Amino acid sequence: MTCDGELQILFSEREAQLIANLPIKPFTAEKASRIWKMDLTETGKVLDELSSRAILVDVERDGKTTYVLPPPMAGFFEFSMMRLRGDVDQKVLGELFYQYLTVEEEFVRELFVRGETQLGRVFVNEPVLSPENALHVLDYERASEIIHNASHRGIGVCYCRHKMMHMHRNCDASMNICMTFNGTAQSLTKYRYARAVDIREGMDLLQQAYEQNLMLFGENVRESVNFICNCCGCCCEAMIAARKFGILNPVHTSNFLPVVEQSVCNGCGKCVNACPVDAMTLVSTNDPHHPKMKKAKVDEDACLGCGVCMRTCTHSGLSLRSRPKRVITPINSVHRTVMMAIERSDLQNLIFDIRVLWNHRALAAVLGVILRLPPIKQVLVTQQVKSRYLEYLITHIQPVITERLFDA
Repeated sequence: MTCDGELQILFSEREAQLIANLPIKPFTAEKASRIWKMDLTETGKVLDELSSRAILVDVERDGKTTYVLPPPMAGFFEFSMMRLRGDVDQKVLGELFYQYLTVEEEFVRELFVRGETQLGRVFVNEPVLSPENALHVLDYERASEIIHNASHRGIGVCYCRHKMMHMHRNCDASMNICMTFNGTAQSLTKYRYARAVDIREGMDLLQQAYEQNLMLFGENVRESVNFICNCCGCCCEAMIAARKFGILNPVHTSNFLPVVEQSVCNGCGKCVNACPVDAMTLVSTNDPHHPKMKKAKVDEDACLGCGVCMRTCTHSGLSLRSRPKRVITPINSVHRTVMMAIERSDLQNLIFDIRVLWNHRALAAVLGVILRLPPIKQVLVTQQVKSRYLEYLITHIQPVITERLFDA
């Protein structure tokens, strides 16, 4: 089975053809009208219809509307089930999503495993941070800061648990707790796929997620984070992928690791039960006087550093320490997209795909990211693209820019 069934439910063949020709960067109705060779009034109707079904994200700024085509994930797959609706058969949709994303592994493996840079990252559980730990957490690594600084905030139905509900596999964690922010939240709340909330309610829901031992999994960017999911280990696709492909690092970790305090841990196993990715286990202490005694053990290769285990430990048997090497978060979605394309040997498709060339600003943004890459990444770029122009930029223009920066 492929994703064809899901796509046929979500939009028509004509709509799919129109969508396939849209640029990957934000665009206006005028641009879509030129691309589609369609009257501007009719174009506007199509764009608004697609936005009303959460297939496009429309953002209004300074009285001007721009549109963005979100990826399948995290994107219109989730949006299609972020509210209870009657215009599509969500039971069938949930069953198809489950088959495609949970039973079959090809799409999920492609989504979460290829390359070092991934779509999502873990936010550490802030209440368990010690004062010393807190000094090492930057603002963009705090879910509370995302909530406070977002231009818009929306709360919708958890796509993963909603999908699992139709398979009779959902847990009892909160359903109405999926967080979206900024332009995405503005569009989803406009069409009632999410409910607009203020900072106070957003913080209340964040506390609720902490109390339910849910892991915070959000967009892997520093600027303008568009989503934070509050994930359980049993329903969430990212957590399931982390268990299946953990050694391949399908999810960006936080900058922390839990440490077992051997002299304090009593082997109760609460942390083992709470860990959403099975990174905690109980092992024998090999004490001849207490042959049944066990202690918690951390699998550092599997651990995502969420801190959920810390909340469940009632004997102070766990503490957090910084990882030896700091995890790097892409600046924005363009930076992340370029890094993912380089690592997946897809950069030539990103740059020379006609959809990018329709927007010179998009191409400039891509090249801007490339010029700021470390030399070893730039070598990979020139090998993949085989572009004399790009090689000239890297070998001639960047040194001049760097020299001027240092001279300044």
